[in-house]
Amino acid sequence: MSRTFSYAVVDVFTDVPFAGNPLAVFPDASGLTDEEMQMLARELNLSETSFVFPSRREDCAARVRFFTPGFEVPFAGHPTIGTSYVLVDADRVPSSATEFGLEENVGRVRVRVERRADPFLAWLSTPKIRFLERLDREACAAALGLGSGALLEDRPAQILSAGTPFVFIALRTPHDVDRAELDARAIERAAPRSTLNGVFVFAPVREGAYSRMFAPMSGILEDPATGGATGPLGAFLATYGLIEARDGTRFQSEQGVKMRRRSILHGLLHYANGELETVEVGGGAVRVIEATVMLPGE
Repeated sequence: MSRTFSYAVVDVFTDVPFAGNPLAVFPDASGLTDEEMQMLARELNLSETSFVFPSRREDCAARVRFFTPGFEVPFAGHPTIGTSYVLVDADRVPSSATEFGLEENVGRVRVRVERRADPFLAWLSTPKIRFLERLDREACAAALGLGSGALLEDRPAQILSAGTPFVFIALRTPHDVDRAELDARAIERAAPRSTLNGVFVFAPVREGAYSRMFAPMSGILEDPATGGATGPLGAFLATYGLIEARDGTRFQSEQGVKMRRRSILHGLLHYANGELETVEVGGGAVRVIEATVMLPGE
């Protein structure tokens, strides 16, 4: 006897179907093994697939696990926003709630929903952001197929992580960002002591940043919208003087344009006692597919 599981595909960080970053959400994944979840993520071949379970914590609406086509990740932004959309749309969150928690492998992730917004808009609070290793700037430029003249002056190429490590490389112009093509082996040589989930390339613009994210090491050639990197992006922008480092500063990251999947990711800085406390990352979502998958019975 086969087992049937329903899932939805939602486009995240957009309010337009077939833009943004697609996400598959299994709203009732109880009964799936780790191996089956990884198999399903590989079969669907999206940047992430989300699997929802009953929470083990009283302060969370659900437990959620995220799988790329290659492995499980402890935290990811667009799956958090997209899963929140599915749970709210299915009334799995009390209709009066404007805030709830999701139990993820990094712990409780706070989600704030603007229920008066049309279309849907939700915000997640990024887990603690860590500034890690600095890499050789010229080696990073070469790994992107660019000369060192494309690099933004006086800013490091640096690994930041909010549970998922990315190297952030600041370039001078959006045109330089669009010219970048990642050599995965070259970036591995530039970061021999680090495990990277992706390479986030951006140029500062008036609204915040024009961005691309390459993640062949995660089984994704390029990601159209990377919520898990947007909080660290905000920390990078504020720390290195590219946006104002104060409580309440807002910024946007425009991503996925070259892929023809334009995404808008909103960021909001929160400071306490002069220190960056968290970065809220916000975006919309739209449902585009509803389907079922059949697995062999036990």
